[in-house]
Amino acid sequence: MIENPQRLLKDKERIDDLERNGYGIIQRKDGFCFGMDAVLLSGFVQVKLGEKVLDLGTGTGIIPILLEAKTAGRHFTGLEIQEEIVDMAKRSVRLNQLEEKICIVQGDIKEAGALFSRASFDVVTSNPPYIQSAGGLKNPGEVKAISRHEILCTLEDVVREAGKLVRPGGRFYLVHRPQRLIEIISVMKRYALEPKRLKFVHPFLNREANMVLIEAVRGGGSMVKVEKPVIVFKEPGVYTDEIRQVYGY
Repeated sequence: MIENPQRLLKDKERIDDLERNGYGIIQRKDGFCFGMDAVLLSGFVQVKLGEKVLDLGTGTGIIPILLEAKTAGRHFTGLEIQEEIVDMAKRSVRLNQLEEKICIVQGDIKEAGALFSRASFDVVTSNPPYIQSAGGLKNPGEVKAISRHEILCTLEDVVREAGKLVRPGGRFYLVHRPQRLIEIISVMKRYALEPKRLKFVHPFLNREANMVLIEAVRGGGSMVKVEKPVIVFKEPGVYTDEIRQVYGY
Protein backbone atom coordinates (compact mmCIF):
# COMPACT_ATOMS: atom_id res chain seq x y z
CA MET A 1 0.00 0.00 0.00
CA ILE A 2 1.24 3.51 -0.80
CA GLU A 3 2.40 5.94 1.84
CA ASN A 4 -0.29 8.26 3.19
CA PRO A 5 -3.19 6.33 1.60
CA GLN A 6 -5.77 8.74 3.03
CA ARG A 7 -4.83 11.26 0.33
CA LEU A 8 -6.61 9.08 -2.24
CA LEU A 9 -9.94 9.35 -0.42
CA LYS A 10 -12.82 11.61 -1.35
CA ASP A 11 -15.72 12.73 0.82
CA LYS A 12 -17.61 9.92 2.60
CA GLU A 13 -15.05 7.28 1.63
CA ARG A 14 -13.02 4.82 3.70
CA ILE A 15 -10.33 2.19 3.18
CA ASP A 16 -11.26 -1.39 4.12
CA ASP A 17 -8.53 -3.93 4.90
CA LEU A 18 -8.75 -6.96 2.57
CA GLU A 19 -6.56 -9.09 4.87
CA ARG A 20 -4.50 -10.18 1.85
CA ASN A 21 -0.98 -8.96 1.04
CA GLY A 22 -1.62 -5.79 3.02
CA TYR A 23 -4.12 -4.71 0.36
CA GLY A 24 -7.02 -2.35 0.96
CA ILE A 25 -10.01 -1.17 -1.05
CA ILE A 26 -11.72 2.21 -1.21
CA GLN A 27 -15.46 2.18 -0.54
CA ARG A 28 -18.15 4.75 0.10
CA LYS A 29 -19.55 4.82 3.62
CA ASP A 30 -23.06 5.36 2.25
CA GLY A 31 -22.77 3.36 -0.98
CA PHE A 32 -22.77 -0.20 -2.24
CA CYS A 33 -19.93 -2.22 -0.67
CA PHE A 34 -18.57 -5.58 -1.73
CA GLY A 35 -20.03 -8.58 0.03
CA MET A 36 -19.38 -12.23 0.77
CA ASP A 37 -20.42 -13.15 -2.79
CA ALA A 38 -17.33 -11.41 -4.23
CA VAL A 39 -15.05 -13.00 -1.62
CA LEU A 40 -16.47 -16.47 -2.30
CA LEU A 41 -16.19 -16.04 -6.06
CA SER A 42 -12.54 -15.03 -5.74
CA GLY A 43 -11.91 -18.22 -3.75
CA PHE A 44 -13.74 -20.42 -6.27
CA VAL A 45 -12.01 -19.04 -9.37
CA GLN A 46 -8.96 -20.94 -10.60
CA VAL A 47 -6.34 -18.80 -12.36
CA LYS A 48 -3.22 -20.54 -13.62
CA LEU A 49 0.28 -19.14 -13.97
CA GLY A 50 0.46 -16.46 -16.65
CA GLU A 51 -3.25 -16.31 -17.45
CA LYS A 52 -5.20 -13.18 -18.36
CA VAL A 53 -8.44 -12.45 -16.50
CA LEU A 54 -11.43 -10.19 -17.24
CA ASP A 55 -14.02 -9.28 -14.59
CA LEU A 56 -17.36 -8.10 -16.03
CA GLY A 57 -19.11 -5.52 -13.84
CA THR A 58 -16.11 -5.15 -11.55
CA GLY A 59 -17.58 -2.46 -9.28
CA THR A 60 -14.82 -1.11 -7.06
CA GLY A 61 -12.38 -3.71 -8.40
CA ILE A 62 -12.65 -6.16 -5.54
CA ILE A 63 -12.41 -9.35 -7.62
CA PRO A 64 -9.34 -8.35 -9.70
CA ILE A 65 -7.57 -7.16 -6.55
CA LEU A 66 -8.33 -10.36 -4.62
CA LEU A 67 -7.39 -12.56 -7.59
CA GLU A 68 -4.10 -10.72 -8.00
CA ALA A 69 -3.39 -11.40 -4.32
CA LYS A 70 -4.38 -15.08 -4.45
CA THR A 71 -3.26 -16.34 -7.86
CA ALA A 72 -0.34 -16.34 -10.31
CA GLY A 73 -2.31 -14.69 -13.11
CA ARG A 74 -0.37 -12.39 -15.45
CA HIS A 75 -2.88 -9.55 -15.82
CA PHE A 76 -6.36 -8.61 -14.61
CA THR A 77 -8.88 -6.28 -16.28
CA GLY A 78 -12.06 -4.96 -14.69
CA LEU A 79 -14.95 -3.59 -16.78
CA GLU A 80 -17.41 -1.22 -15.09
CA ILE A 81 -20.02 1.14 -16.55
CA GLN A 82 -20.53 3.63 -13.69
CA GLU A 83 -18.07 6.53 -13.86
CA GLU A 84 -18.02 7.19 -10.12
CA ILE A 85 -17.30 3.53 -9.34
CA VAL A 86 -14.64 3.32 -12.06
CA ASP A 87 -12.85 6.23 -10.41
CA MET A 88 -12.94 4.46 -7.03
CA ALA A 89 -11.65 1.22 -8.55
CA LYS A 90 -8.76 3.01 -10.26
CA ARG A 91 -7.81 4.68 -6.99
CA SER A 92 -7.89 1.30 -5.23
CA VAL A 93 -5.48 -0.04 -7.85
CA ARG A 94 -3.16 2.90 -7.17
CA LEU A 95 -3.61 2.44 -3.41
CA ASN A 96 -2.16 -1.07 -3.70
CA GLN A 97 0.46 -0.12 -6.32
CA LEU A 98 -0.96 -2.61 -8.80
CA GLU A 99 -1.00 -0.45 -11.93
CA GLU A 100 1.22 -2.96 -13.77
CA LYS A 101 -1.10 -5.89 -12.99
CA ILE A 102 -4.65 -4.47 -12.95
CA CYS A 103 -6.43 -2.25 -15.49
CA ILE A 104 -9.90 -0.76 -14.92
CA VAL A 105 -11.88 0.07 -18.07
CA GLN A 106 -15.11 2.09 -18.22
CA GLY A 107 -17.64 0.52 -20.55
CA ASP A 108 -20.92 -1.31 -20.99
CA ILE A 109 -21.03 -5.09 -20.45
CA LYS A 110 -23.45 -5.33 -23.39
CA GLU A 111 -20.65 -4.02 -25.64
CA ALA A 112 -17.75 -5.91 -24.03
CA GLY A 113 -17.24 -8.03 -27.14
CA ALA A 114 -16.45 -4.84 -29.08
CA LEU A 115 -14.22 -3.34 -26.37
CA PHE A 116 -11.78 -6.25 -26.22
CA SER A 117 -10.39 -8.71 -28.76
CA ARG A 118 -12.42 -11.89 -29.20
CA ALA A 119 -11.26 -14.95 -27.26
CA SER A 120 -8.47 -12.89 -25.67
CA PHE A 121 -8.92 -13.94 -22.03
CA ASP A 122 -8.16 -17.25 -20.34
CA VAL A 123 -10.63 -16.53 -17.54
CA VAL A 124 -13.74 -14.34 -17.36
CA THR A 125 -15.51 -13.71 -14.04
CA SER A 126 -18.68 -11.91 -13.02
CA ASN A 127 -20.69 -11.10 -9.91
CA PRO A 128 -23.64 -9.58 -11.79
CA PRO A 129 -26.93 -8.07 -10.60
CA TYR A 130 -29.12 -10.90 -9.28
CA ILE A 131 -32.58 -9.39 -9.32
CA GLN A 132 -34.63 -9.21 -12.51
CA SER A 133 -35.74 -5.63 -13.11
CA ALA A 134 -39.42 -6.52 -13.15
CA GLY A 135 -39.38 -7.94 -9.62
CA GLY A 136 -38.17 -6.98 -6.16
CA LEU A 137 -37.83 -3.62 -4.49
CA LYS A 138 -35.09 -1.46 -5.95
CA ASN A 139 -32.54 0.05 -3.59
CA PRO A 140 -32.72 3.79 -3.08
CA GLY A 141 -29.82 5.39 -4.92
CA GLU A 142 -28.86 4.62 -8.50
CA VAL A 143 -25.48 3.01 -7.73
CA LYS A 144 -26.94 0.43 -5.35
CA ALA A 145 -29.86 -0.30 -7.68
CA ILE A 146 -27.61 -0.88 -10.69
CA SER A 147 -25.37 -3.18 -8.61
CA ARG A 148 -28.24 -5.44 -7.55
CA HIS A 149 -30.95 -5.18 -10.21
CA GLU A 150 -30.83 -6.02 -13.91
CA ILE A 151 -31.26 -2.40 -14.95
CA LEU A 152 -28.30 -1.87 -17.29
CA CYS A 153 -27.61 -5.52 -18.18
CA THR A 154 -29.26 -8.92 -17.90
CA LEU A 155 -27.93 -12.38 -17.11
CA GLU A 156 -27.97 -13.17 -20.83
CA ASP A 157 -25.95 -10.03 -21.63
CA VAL A 158 -23.24 -11.11 -19.19
CA VAL A 159 -23.07 -14.71 -20.42
CA ARG A 160 -23.21 -13.75 -24.11
CA GLU A 161 -20.29 -11.33 -23.81
CA ALA A 162 -18.30 -13.75 -21.65
CA GLY A 163 -18.72 -16.36 -24.38
CA LYS A 164 -17.23 -13.94 -26.92
CA LEU A 165 -14.23 -12.99 -24.81
CA VAL A 166 -13.06 -16.23 -23.19
CA ARG A 167 -10.79 -18.40 -25.35
CA PRO A 168 -11.81 -21.94 -26.41
CA GLY A 169 -11.12 -24.13 -23.41
CA GLY A 170 -11.07 -21.05 -21.17
CA ARG A 171 -13.19 -20.70 -18.05
CA PHE A 172 -16.11 -18.48 -17.09
CA TYR A 173 -16.93 -18.08 -13.40
CA LEU A 174 -20.22 -16.73 -12.05
CA VAL A 175 -21.82 -16.20 -8.65
CA HIS A 176 -25.59 -15.94 -8.67
CA ARG A 177 -28.82 -16.99 -6.95
CA PRO A 178 -29.77 -20.71 -6.86
CA GLN A 179 -33.38 -19.84 -7.75
CA ARG A 180 -32.19 -18.97 -11.26
CA LEU A 181 -29.91 -21.98 -11.75
CA ILE A 182 -31.95 -23.61 -14.54
CA GLU A 183 -32.03 -20.31 -16.44
CA ILE A 184 -28.28 -19.82 -15.87
CA ILE A 185 -27.38 -23.25 -17.24
CA SER A 186 -29.71 -22.84 -20.21
CA VAL A 187 -28.19 -19.47 -21.14
CA MET A 188 -24.64 -20.74 -20.67
CA LYS A 189 -25.21 -23.68 -23.00
CA ARG A 190 -26.76 -21.34 -25.59
CA TYR A 191 -23.40 -19.55 -25.82
CA ALA A 192 -21.22 -22.70 -25.79
CA LEU A 193 -20.27 -22.32 -22.12
CA GLU A 194 -20.62 -25.75 -20.54
CA PRO A 195 -21.05 -25.86 -16.73
CA LYS A 196 -18.31 -28.01 -15.19
CA ARG A 197 -18.32 -27.20 -11.45
CA LEU A 198 -21.13 -26.12 -9.11
CA LYS A 199 -20.81 -25.14 -5.45
CA PHE A 200 -23.76 -24.05 -3.32
CA VAL A 201 -23.33 -21.56 -0.50
CA HIS A 202 -25.46 -21.76 2.67
CA PRO A 203 -25.49 -18.97 5.26
CA PHE A 204 -25.92 -21.56 8.06
CA LEU A 205 -25.83 -25.38 8.12
CA ASN A 206 -29.61 -25.65 8.50
CA ARG A 207 -30.54 -22.99 5.93
CA GLU A 208 -31.17 -23.38 2.23
CA ALA A 209 -28.53 -22.16 -0.20
CA ASN A 210 -28.61 -18.44 -1.02
CA MET A 211 -25.76 -18.41 -3.58
CA VAL A 212 -24.34 -20.71 -6.22
CA LEU A 213 -20.84 -20.61 -7.71
CA ILE A 214 -20.48 -21.91 -11.27
CA GLU A 215 -17.49 -22.69 -13.48
CA ALA A 216 -18.20 -23.14 -17.19
CA VAL A 217 -15.72 -24.07 -19.94
CA ARG A 218 -16.05 -22.71 -23.45
CA GLY A 219 -16.60 -25.72 -25.68
CA GLY A 220 -16.35 -28.16 -22.78
CA GLY A 221 -18.03 -31.56 -22.43
CA SER A 222 -21.34 -32.13 -20.66
CA MET A 223 -20.08 -33.65 -17.38
CA VAL A 224 -20.63 -31.44 -14.31
CA LYS A 225 -19.27 -31.85 -10.77
CA VAL A 226 -21.28 -30.64 -7.77
CA GLU A 227 -18.76 -29.84 -5.05
CA LYS A 228 -19.15 -29.86 -1.29
CA PRO A 229 -21.19 -26.83 -0.24
CA VAL A 230 -19.80 -23.86 1.65
CA ILE A 231 -21.29 -22.97 5.04
CA VAL A 232 -20.57 -19.32 5.89
CA PHE A 233 -21.50 -18.96 9.58
CA LYS A 234 -21.21 -21.27 12.60
CA GLU A 235 -23.55 -18.93 14.44
CA PRO A 236 -24.62 -15.33 13.88
CA GLY A 237 -21.50 -13.21 13.37
CA VAL A 238 -19.04 -16.13 13.63
CA TYR A 239 -17.51 -17.46 10.39
CA THR A 240 -16.88 -21.19 9.93
CA ASP A 241 -13.32 -22.53 9.92
CA GLU A 242 -13.54 -23.04 6.14
CA ILE A 243 -14.31 -19.36 5.55
CA ARG A 244 -11.39 -18.37 7.78
CA GLN A 245 -8.90 -20.86 6.32
CA VAL A 246 -9.82 -20.98 2.65
CA TYR A 247 -11.07 -17.47 2.11
CA GLY A 248 -8.99 -15.61 4.67
CA TYR A 249 -11.81 -14.13 6.82
